[in-house]
Amino acid sequence: QVPLVESGGGLAQPGGSLRLSCVASVHPFNAYSMAWFRQDPGMQRELVATITDGGSTNYVDSVKGRFTISRDNAKKQVYLQMNNLQPDDTAVYYCNRVLGEFPVYPWGQGTRVTISS
Repeated sequence: QVPLVESGGGLAQPGGSLRLSCVASVHPFNAYSMAWFRQDPGMQRELVATITDGGSTNYVDSVKGRFTISRDNAKKQVYLQMNNLQPDDTAVYYCNRVLGEFPVYPWGQGTRVTISS
């Protein structure tokens, strides 16, 4: 059973915002670094943002200043607030536990984000 369930995607206009959520049924969630990845059809999966167990964050250059990753350890959830969305942000977004930059668990179904006017 895949322990990751993403939600919150949808259609948004350029300049709009979306908030993605991921429920991670893993233990101990609060000890793990988590991340959001995205994948366009025909493209490699890209690491977008990471958050450590201590709350330190890191972002790919293309989303810096626009996306914010956060976590709620009590709820075992990780979030991705996406602002000023652009057509290049269109992709399926996935969360996962990471070791360094490498995903640990099987991928969930992801949540699709489409940015179009």
